[in-house]
Amino acid sequence: MPIDPALVKELELRREAVMRGGGADKLARRRDEGRLSARERLDALFDAHSFLEFGMHAHHASHAFGLAGKDLPADGVVTGVGFIDGRPVAAFSHDFTVGGGALGRIHARKVCDLLDYAVKAGMPVIGFNDSGGARIQEGVDSLSGYGQIFYRNVEASGVVPQIAIIAGACAGGAAYSPALCDFLIMVRNAATLMFICGPEVIKAATGENAQLEQFATADAHAAISGNIHFIADDDTHAARLAHALIGYLPQNNLDDPPHRPTPTLSLEPVPGLDELMPADPKMPFDVKAVIEHLVDAGSFLEVMAAFAPNIVIGFARIDGVVVGLVANQPMVKAGCLDIDASDKGARFIRTCNAYGIPLITLVDVPGYMPGLAQERGGVIRHGAKMLFAFSASTVPKITVIMRKAYGGAYLAMCSSDLGADLVYAWPTAEIAVMGAEGAVKVIFARELKQADDPPAKLKELIAQYRDDFASPYQAAKNALVTDVITPAQTRGIVSLGLRTLLSKREMRPPKKHGNIPL
Repeated sequence: MPIDPALVKELELRREAVMRGGGADKLARRRDEGRLSARERLDALFDAHSFLEFGMHAHHASHAFGLAGKDLPADGVVTGVGFIDGRPVAAFSHDFTVGGGALGRIHARKVCDLLDYAVKAGMPVIGFNDSGGARIQEGVDSLSGYGQIFYRNVEASGVVPQIAIIAGACAGGAAYSPALCDFLIMVRNAATLMFICGPEVIKAATGENAQLEQFATADAHAAISGNIHFIADDDTHAARLAHALIGYLPQNNLDDPPHRPTPTLSLEPVPGLDELMPADPKMPFDVKAVIEHLVDAGSFLEVMAAFAPNIVIGFARIDGVVVGLVANQPMVKAGCLDIDASDKGARFIRTCNAYGIPLITLVDVPGYMPGLAQERGGVIRHGAKMLFAFSASTVPKITVIMRKAYGGAYLAMCSSDLGADLVYAWPTAEIAVMGAEGAVKVIFARELKQADDPPAKLKELIAQYRDDFASPYQAAKNALVTDVITPAQTRGIVSLGLRTLLSKREMRPPKKHGNIPL
């Protein structure tokens, strides 16, 4: 017996009402502002016609003043699963046109159910955040909802990739769920702001006159606080960035990254690499040029480009194999490791390790950044994060020492002592406790004082020190370097090493987790 047409008609009408969200006028206003609706954002994210919605007919459960009898379609959040380039992905999208996208008990339940589903099914989660925060009318139920989401963000961390897209308002407690995700993409526009306390609260609490532009915008978060990883020009660009990220990440921590190994390896020398190193060891060079010659053309996706630019991190492919790159940038602060660079590097290293992504480290580091502000800011604690992250990583690790590798910073950039599987040095490498100039002045202080021509003697001793102690061959003699290679050989040798390490398995002592110096 066919289903009653009246029931089908009722279902269609209910669906149409939900699809209208907060109403045609509010949706039109968003379009006028150049912003997508909650559902349009999901359409931009997923392969065409692949989205399967969860909880379309969910409704708030509050009888509080101001909500009783009020309709909030889908309770202000659209959730479900779909496909990105044929891979299943879970996603939610706050609907600001429905009660400002504020979070209540059922709204939170929908997000929690989605996160639970993603963990069980082993698929990434992407969230479009655009919410007025907790639904005041639901009181403590709203706070409880946030707590349940945070708990699931933490449970999912390191199990399935989590990507947060800040596409609108994200204030107060709402900002902490994105902060618990692996990657944050923030849209740059006047309506997209992320903060814990607004200017009025800051003024009342501290007396400071703080403007939102100083701390809440995409540019402020990208360059100053380092809270976000990417800036998007608009909602569509944010979806493209999420696509790009997913292209380098596995479905879950038990799956392999989406390697696409080429049938043959490109073992031929890359002459362009030989031409990048300046003859003067004090002259900087752009490590991004090295990366572009090392990886497959157009494959480098830089992460946190605006924050702590003295270290460069990002994803790429080498002959089709996905890798995470960590590189000192001599163009900024001479490539020194400071507090921010250490935090940036350590977090990325741990992310790669969680999802089985091999690490390639490019070294040109004169040391940790000196200075009173660094010492008082805790450079010891922050710098130790790099040591901890590399030591704790069990993924394939290949290090290339391009030039300077001094002191503790040499170790922190994944030396063989920190578990690097392969360590290569260019002939220009200087591996030592400190730079030749400083070392000679300490070691040969008496000889320099007694010399007839101190400057000439200093020059002579520096050259001797470099030959005897700071050359790559000293480290190679002690089996701390796998081989000394020319820059042009680097791509082929690293590619070959990667292929041999893809089956790497390394067991560690059983424990809950290490105690990283936070």
